[in-house]
Amino acid sequence: MAALGLALLAGPAAAEDLLLPVPTVTIYPGDTIKAAMLRVQAYPDTFKARTAVVDAPMAIVGRVARRMLLPGEPVPVNAIDDPRLVSRGTPTQIVFEEQGLLITAVGAPLQNGGLGDVIRVRNTDTNRIVLGTVMADGRIRTGDR
Repeated sequence: MAALGLALLAGPAAAEDLLLPVPTVTIYPGDTIKAAMLRVQAYPDTFKARTAVVDAPMAIVGRVARRMLLPGEPVPVNAIDDPRLVSRGTPTQIVFEEQGLLITAVGAPLQNGGLGDVIRVRNTDTNRIVLGTVMADGRIRTGDR
């Protein structure tokens, strides 16, 4: 439905035009991008961006801006990122679960991570570095699962 609304905002376009989502407002680094912040703009089929740009509005909505996005400018692929669930250095719970055994500890992630990312995390009790998968609730799961 939001994509339909975005298409209606674009106005008439020739069949050979390239339709790209562009911000309607300045989007700052760290801002979560919402459908209301975007519109579809027509570009001639000869348009060549300096870098790869996002060509579908739904590929942007819900993502986070990595750098400032200007109104009316196509959004470079490398200018958006998935939302972070885990931030580097912020204490996070590490979970190990196997055959009914549940072990939890506090760890310090060594890198940022989104849902499903495998990241390195330092166990603050032992100072050992382990690999874990970021879960939806912001915890980090370790082990073979």
